[in-house]
Amino acid sequence: MAKPDQPPVRSKVCIGSIIGTVILLLSIPPLTSQALEPRESRTVKDSRGEALTRVKRGWVWNQFFVLEEYTGLEPLYIGKLHSDMDRGDGSIKYILSGEGAGIMFTIDDVTGDIHAIQRLDREVKAQYVLRAQALHRQTGRPLEPESEFIVKIQDINDNEPKFLDGPYHATIPEMSEIGTSVIQLTATDADDPTYGNSARVVYSILQGQPYFSVEPQTGIIRVSLADMDREVKENYSVVIQAKDMGGQLGGLAGTTTVNITLSDVNDNPPKFAQRLYQMSVPESAPVGSAVGRIRAKDRDTGINAEMNYSIIDGDGRDSFDISTDPTNQFGIITIKKRLDFESKRSYTLKIEGSNTHLDKRFAKHGPFSDTTIVHVSVEDVDEPPVFDAPAYFVEVAEDAEVGTVTMQTSVTIFLFSFHPYCAVRYSIERTSDPGKYFYIDITSGALMTVRPLDREEVPWHNVTVLAMEMSKSLDNPSQIGSVSVTVKVLDVNDNPPQLAQYYEAFVCENAKAGQLIQTVTAVDPDDPLGGQHFYYSLAPEAANNPNFTLRDNQDNSAWVLTRRGGFSQRDQSIYRLPIFISDGEQPVQTSTGTLTVRVCSCDGSGGVLSCDAEAYTLPTALSRGALIAILACIFVLLAMILLMLSLRNQRKKPYLCDEEENVHENIVRYDDEGGGEEDTEAFDIAAMWNPRGTHLGRFRQDMLPEIESLSRHVPQAAVAGAGIGGGTGGVHGYVLAKLLEADHDPGAPPYDSLQTYAYEGEGSVAESLSSLQSATSNADHDYDYLSDWGPRFRKLAEMYGVLETSNPLW
Repeated sequence: MAKPDQPPVRSKVCIGSIIGTVILLLSIPPLTSQALEPRESRTVKDSRGEALTRVKRGWVWNQFFVLEEYTGLEPLYIGKLHSDMDRGDGSIKYILSGEGAGIMFTIDDVTGDIHAIQRLDREVKAQYVLRAQALHRQTGRPLEPESEFIVKIQDINDNEPKFLDGPYHATIPEMSEIGTSVIQLTATDADDPTYGNSARVVYSILQGQPYFSVEPQTGIIRVSLADMDREVKENYSVVIQAKDMGGQLGGLAGTTTVNITLSDVNDNPPKFAQRLYQMSVPESAPVGSAVGRIRAKDRDTGINAEMNYSIIDGDGRDSFDISTDPTNQFGIITIKKRLDFESKRSYTLKIEGSNTHLDKRFAKHGPFSDTTIVHVSVEDVDEPPVFDAPAYFVEVAEDAEVGTVTMQTSVTIFLFSFHPYCAVRYSIERTSDPGKYFYIDITSGALMTVRPLDREEVPWHNVTVLAMEMSKSLDNPSQIGSVSVTVKVLDVNDNPPQLAQYYEAFVCENAKAGQLIQTVTAVDPDDPLGGQHFYYSLAPEAANNPNFTLRDNQDNSAWVLTRRGGFSQRDQSIYRLPIFISDGEQPVQTSTGTLTVRVCSCDGSGGVLSCDAEAYTLPTALSRGALIAILACIFVLLAMILLMLSLRNQRKKPYLCDEEENVHENIVRYDDEGGGEEDTEAFDIAAMWNPRGTHLGRFRQDMLPEIESLSRHVPQAAVAGAGIGGGTGGVHGYVLAKLLEADHDPGAPPYDSLQTYAYEGEGSVAESLSSLQSATSNADHDYDYLSDWGPRFRKLAEMYGVLETSNPLW
């Protein structure tokens, strides 16, 4: 064995066999020199007595070590596989198999060098089992038997201790002694505990002194300060550190928080807030009613603050009692005997409050009780009538006849002042009987029914009966007493059973006879004493149904089974099966329900594919719903088109009227600018040159008129030079003629086109060019300034300019 050198350490190992010798050089620590065992042989005899020699492998190695977390740039050298048959000519091929072969470890098939090509982590995998073998490169014949070895990953300190269950919560009693164990913490270190100090953990406390301490080796937290009082401080936060490497410098550390709560012990006695309490109670208060409450405060909590109150002295011990409210620990004083103002008007009670759970360890803090005085004054009242019983309970069958007397009440009258005549009148508080099922005799107090009762509708009635004292001398009500009457309606079998729900089953076309298709159950609103029991059968008209049969399970359910197979949607897709149900009470009630069975196409396992008969009638066309949707869309489109056409043909005809002038002109407004002389769509130019022609029905083709008439004044001079009577007149004369004609016929549309400018030009020297505001003044407008605006306005100046004439046109 070669002597180990500096890392990587190499030791030369020879492996011998019958065929040859394989040498494996491994990078291992000196420990691995003991992993090889020398070659042994064993001699045995066969059945004929001849000696046979069995030669074991030359060397057997068990395990080799490699440090984890190797961070070098080159692959980590593990070892070398070499056969003595290898002459260095490359005829030997070395292969590696097993865990991580080719992924974590590789071998040079020529030299036999084994390397780790990935970073190894012992915490992920602690060892790898590999197999090495030498083969002839050409023939693939193994030259050595396959050899197995283990590569163990040697640990380094790369994991800090961790508290897996933190943060922790612990509770200890207050006033605990020093050294009391609170909780034990355990930190886990993923490093190898068998190698070095990487997993040796030491505990220390970082926060929580001087109240608590921790044992370094065990992690047990203990109390280090005596007499910690919960009423002073209840919660503590302690920070514990766990450090590996035995707590030495360079070790890794982890921390956790322990929330420690002090639990309560009975170390505080109760105390009353007052030494004297004043209370009052009316003499009419019933026995058991509360007079008042007191409380002795205790700084402890839970069972340590539970109190017990008792009356230990006073002249009211026989008339009053005290009990403890377990929720709020109040002492509730109640009336034990009926009070009478005329007999005794006040009482004095001495009450003691004491803890129910005592702790002998803190007896020196006692006594754990306190006393107080309660003075009770009795008030005088005029008492109403009182019923003989605090409440009444009666039972009435639901089929009882109307007018049945259920019970009769009586009262006792207590008079505050004397009246020559007193009587009691009974009545029912109507809010307690909204259905008005009952009536009470006004003088006798007999309660009777006035409507049939139905247990299934209202099983219980809570009726409040009022007793009113009537004074004939005063003739008005003075005192009212009340009592609750509970009426239980007894059940009578008056409802037939019904199917529990609407049942709809399916049967496959490939179903066989006797197949279960539905389980049906029934319900009955009646509630018999022996419980419900239903009987099922097919209705008489379906008793011989060839398709289905019914089996009563005798457990208030029934099975519907197929009687045959070979169902077909084409023949019949829906079957309705009448089911006859009866109950077992007297009088017997019966009903008939219907089970709807659909025939469906199913797959081989019984899964439903389709239960719709349309799949057979429309195999290649659209479904009926899709056709309806398409027709609806077409109808909506047609309606929209008709609406658009009607809106396009609709004409707006507003008029601007002048009450003083019976003159108007026709104006058409367009949303776009006119095209000038090239705008051939605005009017018929041929009609303008023929003033005698009638084209009253012709309109502009590209725009509908928005305002058809508007008052306008045209001077006589404008018409005089136009030559209206001749057929050769210009456009000027034609326009004036049509204006005159339009004034006499308001419905005649114009052939000229005018742009409307309602407010344009305001604020300028020219002011507005629109004629819409010309009717606001009684005087004629002066348009002579148009001639000063240049050649473009010359035609307007000639048409609208004012000329002196004595023969106006209208």
